[in-house]
This record gives sequence, C-alpha cells and structure tokens, in this order.
Amino acid sequence: MLFSKIFKGELKQVILVREDLNMPKGKLAVQVAHASVDAVLKSGKKIVNLWKSQGMKKVCLKVDDLKALQEYMDKGKVQGITTSTITDAGKTVFSGPTITCGAIGPEFSEKIDLVTSELKTL
Repeated sequence: MLFSKIFKGELKQVILVREDLNMPKGKLAVQVAHASVDAVLKSGKKIVNLWKSQGMKKVCLKVDDLKALQEYMDKGKVQGITTSTITDAGKTVFSGPTITCGAIGPEFSEKIDLVTSELKTL
C-alpha cells in the first residue's frame, strides 16, 4: 500500500465528540462505540489487522459543536482517511435525529495528526 511507504509506525483511531450536547455518560459511551465500530467496518482489512496487532489505540477528542465536527470529518476525508459520522435516532436523550460524534481512522497517527492535532482529549 502506498500509505505504508509514506507513513510508518503507530496507528490509531480518533473519535470526535460534540461538547455542546452534554450527553449523559452512558449515551456518550454508546455513541463513541457506534462511531468506532462503523469506521472499522468501512476500513481495509490490512490496516485493521495492523491496528489490531498494535492494540487498537483509540483517542476521544472534543469538538465544540456540529459545525466543528463536520469540518474535522471533511478534513479527514480530504486526507483519504476512513471516517464515520454517527446520527442518534432521537428515541431517548434527544428529541429527534442528532449527529453526535464521528470517528477518523484507524490510520497512521502521523496522518490523523495532520487533521486533529490541535484538539483536546475528552
């Protein structure tokens, strides 16, 4: 693969969570899990296997709101990184469908950092 010749080392996945929603801990945990799993299911087998062999590093980062989430997800797509945006159905915590979070990767950390390095951990 071309990216393995350019980027080397550790792989990770980042999950971006909207802070403006103030989700309860349980809802937040489930939304993050949805994002992680969906992005992995969209990813290539080789990168997933390499990521698994390294321990499947995941980092949750916070974004201010929907606009910021969409901007970072778009930046990830431009870099050619697998992304997944999650929309909650709105049956429990929210009154209607609500975009809650998104995952970027798994991918080489260097490549993800080009997109998300200025964000703070959740």
